[in-house]
Amino acid sequence: MQQPLIFDIKRYAINDGPGIRIAVFFKGCPLSCIWCHNPESISAKAQKMYTKSKCIGCGECVKACPNHACRLTADGIITDPECCDLSGQCAAVCPALATEISGYYKSVPDLLKIIEKERILFDQSGGGVTFSGGEPLLHPEYLTKILVACGAQNIHRTIDTCGLVKAEILLEVAKQADLFLYDLKLMNSEKHKAYTGVGNELILSNLVALAESGANIQVRIPLIKGVNSDPENLAATATFIARLAGVKKSVNLLPYHDIASHKYQKLGENYLANNLQEPDNVDLRQAIDCFTAHELLTIVGG
Repeated sequence: MQQPLIFDIKRYAINDGPGIRIAVFFKGCPLSCIWCHNPESISAKAQKMYTKSKCIGCGECVKACPNHACRLTADGIITDPECCDLSGQCAAVCPALATEISGYYKSVPDLLKIIEKERILFDQSGGGVTFSGGEPLLHPEYLTKILVACGAQNIHRTIDTCGLVKAEILLEVAKQADLFLYDLKLMNSEKHKAYTGVGNELILSNLVALAESGANIQVRIPLIKGVNSDPENLAATATFIARLAGVKKSVNLLPYHDIASHKYQKLGENYLANNLQEPDNVDLRQAIDCFTAHELLTIVGG
């Protein structure tokens, strides 16, 4: 079985499906959206993260590193990636939590135990578990096993996906899911590729196939001024969603906000979305009116 890495488990989640939920975030994503709020989710491998402002210069990580990959300098800790084996011994001894290792493995039974601890909140709120990322469908065997295990406990199961996987994987895993949160970025494939690294043909065809299978779907759209907030893209998106098989899908508009730049710094990467703008009230109103005109329930956030 594949051993996917988890980079976060968020309890009391209220924006990842109905009710109060626990959200499990997997590493690995086939997209590389320049606005990604979880850049540590893109790589499927473990990564070292370092926050210079937290570092107190104690040098404990330097002493603990078995490969001598860490070096204390006037600019903080410098790590030699050629020597670092990501064992996490540096993070384990850091008293200020300036050093972290993003990515760890949990067996299906161990993950189920963590999920089951939140059972009382699920029962009281109509919540459950949401598998997100990254892209959870990159790990179909593991994902199916944990979905089946949760289903046996009558725990509501949601998958948050970008849709860029083989159709047969999507439709097979869908048999074990209660809800899909399906991301749509842009309708123009070339523009989609410019902002995410890939075209959108498979994403769109998979959404059509998923709807035809009878799956319960909510469409999520990250709304970004100057990227996908223009009337042409909004109209094309609304028309596409309105024509999907089954009941009319609800739409969640997720306004872009610049909160992730510090994560890129921790990874030692450049934040490429510096010139992106948050949508204003006019943009939001225009989007809401467009989707509502196509008889689609539209919610900001969620």
